[in-house]
Amino acid sequence: MTDISRTTRTVSEEELAEQRAYTAKIAGWNEAFLAENGRERRYYIQTFGCQQNEADSERLAGMAEAMGYVPVDTAADADLILINTCAVREHAEERALSITGQFKHLKERNPELIIGICGCMVSQETRKERIKHSYPYVSILFGTSMLYRLPQILYAYIAGRKRQFFLDAGDPGCIAEGIPVRRADARKAWVSIMYGCNNFCSYCIVPYVRGRERSRRLHAILEEIRGLIANGYREITLLGQNVNSWGHDLDEGVEFPDLLAAICALEGDFRVHFMTSHPKDASHRLIDVMAENEKAAKHFHLPMQSGSNRVLAAMNRRYTAESYLNILAYMRQRMPDITVTSDIIVGFPGESEEDFEKTLEAVRIARCDQLFTFIYSPRTGTPAARMEQLPEKVKQDRMARLLAVQNEIMLEKNLACVGKEYMILVEGLSRGDRTMYAGRTDGGKLVHFPADPDQSLTGRVIPVRITAAETYNLWGEAVL
Repeated sequence: MTDISRTTRTVSEEELAEQRAYTAKIAGWNEAFLAENGRERRYYIQTFGCQQNEADSERLAGMAEAMGYVPVDTAADADLILINTCAVREHAEERALSITGQFKHLKERNPELIIGICGCMVSQETRKERIKHSYPYVSILFGTSMLYRLPQILYAYIAGRKRQFFLDAGDPGCIAEGIPVRRADARKAWVSIMYGCNNFCSYCIVPYVRGRERSRRLHAILEEIRGLIANGYREITLLGQNVNSWGHDLDEGVEFPDLLAAICALEGDFRVHFMTSHPKDASHRLIDVMAENEKAAKHFHLPMQSGSNRVLAAMNRRYTAESYLNILAYMRQRMPDITVTSDIIVGFPGESEEDFEKTLEAVRIARCDQLFTFIYSPRTGTPAARMEQLPEKVKQDRMARLLAVQNEIMLEKNLACVGKEYMILVEGLSRGDRTMYAGRTDGGKLVHFPADPDQSLTGRVIPVRITAAETYNLWGEAVL
């Protein structure tokens, strides 16, 4: 087993105490502001990207509130704006920069406004240099491994009124426990169990911006989840760039199936999901643990990316289409009603028509309940960006053909749900129709059913019988 001291730096109690001291100083500054102005200082966080970024933003929010800030819904009302960025796709980066540009007039109107950018995007040399020179009204800039140091970064800016750049250069990443968290949802919680990635898929920037894999200790994860259960959380999602490889860098002799089993053994009424998994690490043992534990949600998100072995090799995915389909077959043998979702990339460099036809065939065999589909876009700094690119028209055409195949599969699978009962975690009234509740099955399928005006069901888990189905939605009635 790898020695964690050589791969993962754990933030010491002394360092955390230092951050708490900075937190207290800023809280005092904000208390004085309240006494003088009759209002509290306010913060606003704009988040781009994946669930890991959302979880990071919950910690940013927790630290902001510990420092005496209160949340607001619009940037125009804020005294502190934090933009948590994504680097997976260039479109997300450009959106983040565009929105940052829109905040310039807020800074001109309120020179005391503090604007900060953090997250994956600023870990790229070209992006951080652009922000430094083209966005002078951005006060603080910090990378993903510096998130826990927000109080120190903010205090340094407040004390000296000089722009602060706390970037990840030369830092292999770390694990910081005990960071305050402000959960965005009262019933569903993200729990990051690891950070970074060792896979280096040829199209992906994540290992370069989030660093190598770093696992949290078993006891720390269980302690956080016990607290969530005690506070009434019903759905807990474990997060990691590759959750299946959790524990490989620890000296505890535990792996992800052990963690999942330990969580399922905790007392309480909850269910646990996890994402994202890598097929090369999706073991029969993990599937067995899922099958044997009622609290493990019968949902597996397993990215396929392509059905062509040649393309998978070029992607550096380290599995074949056949091995992927074998994993799915074993899942369905052990859990016949499991919901399977996946990712597909269309138009990877060098993808031939024959390669794409193999992807369509694999999709037809896999019969996933949902696909998250992406047209390949090059990310500077990755090997695939240097490969010969396909014409945009070819990529668009293939995407349309893929969606046609998958939509037919999704409708068939949803129609097969009609007449069955599912336990639904009720998320609240539907956004599109306030006379309907919206909730999700154990496998994440969206279900709408009539709302009873005399009974609040939000946050409860109730049986719902499915009465109708569409490609993307199920409709039903509560069985109470």
